[in-house]
Amino acid sequence: MRDVRCEMQERSSHQPSGIGRLVLGIAALALAILAVIVPVRLQGQAAPATIFGAVSGQKGGLDVLAGPYEVVRDWPKPLSTLPGHENWTWGAMQGVFAESPNRVFIVQRGELPRMARPAVRALPEIGPSLSFPVGQAPFRNASQGPNSSPPGAGGPGADPDDPAQAWRGRMGVDARWEHLMLAFNANGDIIEQWTQWDSLFKRPHAVYINLYDAQKHVWVVDDHSHAIFKFTNDGKQFVQTIGTPGKAGADGAHFNRPTFLTWLADSTMFVADGYNGTRVAKFDKDGKFLLAWGERGTVPESRPGFFNAVHGIAADPVSRRVYVVDRSNRRMQVFDENGRFLDQWPFSPSSNTQFLIIPADRSLWAFEDTTAKVVKYDLEGHFQYAWGTLGDHPGGFFNMHGASVDQEGNLYTVEVGGGRVQKFRPRPGANPALLVGKPVYAAWK
Repeated sequence: MRDVRCEMQERSSHQPSGIGRLVLGIAALALAILAVIVPVRLQGQAAPATIFGAVSGQKGGLDVLAGPYEVVRDWPKPLSTLPGHENWTWGAMQGVFAESPNRVFIVQRGELPRMARPAVRALPEIGPSLSFPVGQAPFRNASQGPNSSPPGAGGPGADPDDPAQAWRGRMGVDARWEHLMLAFNANGDIIEQWTQWDSLFKRPHAVYINLYDAQKHVWVVDDHSHAIFKFTNDGKQFVQTIGTPGKAGADGAHFNRPTFLTWLADSTMFVADGYNGTRVAKFDKDGKFLLAWGERGTVPESRPGFFNAVHGIAADPVSRRVYVVDRSNRRMQVFDENGRFLDQWPFSPSSNTQFLIIPADRSLWAFEDTTAKVVKYDLEGHFQYAWGTLGDHPGGFFNMHGASVDQEGNLYTVEVGGGRVQKFRPRPGANPALLVGKPVYAAWK
């Protein structure tokens, strides 16, 4: 009898009290609720990616390849489609400018023989673990060799007139100094051949149309000529030369291998001068020299207003600030329109920033060579976004040198080493904040 009572007492001692039963009930209810909520939350784990992804809710893919864009394949049509050019292809592509989706200009350093990618083979006679070509990189650098920079070498500090830098190739065999300037339509067809000016150019470096010019004059910067050339929009008339062709200098009438241009809304023009020059030169809307600023630095340089390889340049039409890539020192320098230093920030230690764009939305996009990245900053230098990969596959970059955007938001890039121009179309549903914005079309559409 006592054993039964003891057993009953033991059982009762393990039964929860009224309060305990209430607590257990609440806990059970909470677990039931969590059983419903947690799967929903787990399914929603992908939601944070929409904050960073170029296309909201995308499954798969990789933004790093082309970000918010898709590559337009087979654009442009090959140069070999031109009669008499069946065995030729693009040379080093220097600059691009989209007047519209149906008129996209490029400048290049002549033509190269058309070649198929050779089969990979080991090179034991040179060294162990060596082969050619390397699978992840282009087998030919269009910026080296016979037509890299006629009539001389093209790197910063090189003198175009130095006999030691003279081109040793066979023109017509190793290269052709032809089709230095072309225009394509939206389908990639060659619609214009400005071959009438091939003999004028020594090393065309960039091509532009001033967005504030209702007459849409076309500008070509030629760094080996030490000059900037201005043409009518149809290319039939040579309107103006700024600088003294064939003579280097650092005054109102001379450049020392200029590289790029930018304009303000009143058509005030700024010239990055340049590969051998160490200054920014300012001109009025008629091409009259106003002033210049900059001094030669010593790499690595950190002092304001000192430069080594003045390259990309862009002006903000609202603040009238001028953003200048001090390329060899891997930094951005910012000035007011009269050369007063305002700010600077570093690029990546391994970067080689080539080109700048400030679109109508007043962001700042930098196009980098070594890292093969298209990079967005705000105008204070804060990093926003980046995409791009190294390679010669569609969408990859090898030695990216220039870029432009048309009215439909298509992005065009050119590669010096890769020897090509590429067209990128915005992906459906792409986050507009991650697209390189459209230009300011102030005087024309």
